[in-house]
Amino acid sequence: MSKHNKSINKRKKSKKNYKWTLIISIWTFFLAIAVSILSENLMRNFDILFASITLIFIIFLGVFFDTIGIAVASAQERPFHSMAAQKNLAAKYAIKLIKNAGPVSNFCNDVIGDICGIISGAAGAIIVAKFSKIYDIKELTMLSVVISGLIASLTVGGKAIGKEIAINHSKTIIYYTGKVVMFFDKKLKIKILSK
Repeated sequence: MSKHNKSINKRKKSKKNYKWTLIISIWTFFLAIAVSILSENLMRNFDILFASITLIFIIFLGVFFDTIGIAVASAQERPFHSMAAQKNLAAKYAIKLIKNAGPVSNFCNDVIGDICGIISGAAGAIIVAKFSKIYDIKELTMLSVVISGLIASLTVGGKAIGKEIAINHSKTIIYYTGKVVMFFDKKLKIKILSK
């Protein structure tokens, strides 16, 4: 390939990256607002037990998507090529995921991960307010610190375990993620991947 063609390809890739960045930033803005409003309204109507279960679910969701993001970034295409050659559709979608590793990883780790982080913080504040109201606690500083510490430790610990799983089992994770993407594409007609 000539230097001129390489330069054109580089510019096209750079333009595509800027377009993706702009689209995902706009999507994140609206998604974060919608999910925050929905979760806060739901959690305000829950008792402490259900609010705590919802908080754990939000943390788990962030860890789950972070694991997929790491798996996509660390997976190799090669094992899926022979499977795809045998007409395995899920393997073809797994290859698509790996080819789109940058955007997929960005969406899973940054978009979903950060939204879950923001929501879990807001959920923690709601739980503190519920404790204060039910048990008539006036000094909330210590309770806020403890709940924030619990959220942080569950998130960081969960993501550390998720990273180990993602690196050691990336092939399996990507294969089943490919199956999910295939279901959205074929059954629900929702196109998640561009190529």
